[in-house]
Amino acid sequence: MVLIQGYMEIILSKCILRSCKASDVVSIALHGNNLNIARNLRDIFPFPYTLKDAEFFINNIANSDARQLILAIEVEGEAAGTIGAHFMGDVYQKNVEVGYWLGEKYWGRGIVTEALDALVSYLFENYNIQRVFADVFETNIPSMRVLEKCGFVQEAIHRKAIFKNRVVMDEYVYAKLNPSNQ
Repeated sequence: MVLIQGYMEIILSKCILRSCKASDVVSIALHGNNLNIARNLRDIFPFPYTLKDAEFFINNIANSDARQLILAIEVEGEAAGTIGAHFMGDVYQKNVEVGYWLGEKYWGRGIVTEALDALVSYLFENYNIQRVFADVFETNIPSMRVLEKCGFVQEAIHRKAIFKNRVVMDEYVYAKLNPSNQ
């Protein structure tokens, strides 16, 4: 891992996790503009996903909030997606929510599994947290498999908790506890 003046980089075998850069706008917009991605993410991730959306994300979200860590997932030299950790507050201050997406052309290669595993390890090693969790729409079976491969356990099903694209669906909650705090 490299951490120099706010720039972070974790080199893995299938991808690089790194801080987002202004030069990522085009590739983030290209890969993010995909209904198959947007249908599994919260509405804050629009579809269509334009250059302006990618610009706003990189300039105002990815690099601005100390309560989150958002990294580009670089594959074959381009930012092909993002992965993020959102630090919770108040009575949930020992919890971190993770989320991720990857361009469809890179699906099925184990890239997100590797990226998530590395991010969770980094979080447990560098922050005083107890639990990392992810909320998954009932239709997103591949994401559930990624979480399970990374040692996450299904904790709950929130029945009919999601309203996305005019459909009410269940939300699955997966979590992984910090092994050094158990």
